Amino acid sequence: MDYARLLVTDGVVRGLIGPREAPRIWERHLVNCAVVSNMIPIGASVVDVGSGAGLPGIVLAVARPDLRITLVEPLARRTAFLSEAVTALGLESTVTVVRGRAEDVVDGPPAGADVVTARAVAPLDRLAGWCLPLARVGGRLLALKGASAAEEAAEHRAAVAALGGSEPVVRLCGEGLIDPPTTVLEVVVLSRPKPSTRAAGSGRDTAGRSGKRGSGRGRPRRG
Repeated sequence: MDYARLLVTDGVVRGLIGPREAPRIWERHLVNCAVVSNMIPIGASVVDVGSGAGLPGIVLAVARPDLRITLVEPLARRTAFLSEAVTALGLESTVTVVRGRAEDVVDGPPAGADVVTARAVAPLDRLAGWCLPLARVGGRLLALKGASAAEEAAEHRAAVAALGGSEPVVRLCGEGLIDPPTTVLEVVVLSRPKPSTRAAGSGRDTAGRSGKRGSGRGRPRRG
């Protein structure tokens, strides 16, 4: 895949992934993201929050050309890489790159998505505050997490409910294909949060920049 080559060359040079991640880019990153595509319906609109080097957003775009994907990323050097990757991979007709924080683009074109994805972006309470407003009622947040996903879901279920989300459910993707399988926390948007609640949930940190807690995996650098 040309995207793998971009990650282990330009991605390393630009500091988007660590050099030690390059030899394991397929099993720990690309396949880890690709298996999530089975949870997304045909023709869905997808917003990938804190897209960084394009995981999982670009992987989903390559695996599923039927999807319409918006990559939301606040840092210029990352959006530059994303835009170049989209062009190099011929994804311009299905992928849009937006520079900004999730909470700042909630009223823009990405809003009302069928699915919002995020990988190793933030704890679930803050992540829900950023991501749920980007999805339509009935849409879903798919948060790629690590081994502690169940504990994280239990800890933050009240905060998610206050933001209009359902009980977080742990899903395992790629069982029998990758070991360990990809752990996803799925939240369905049941109602629109009130503006004050949404603001409280989102906090003032930059969406996608709050570190790697809850990821449970080595991954391309976000900082």
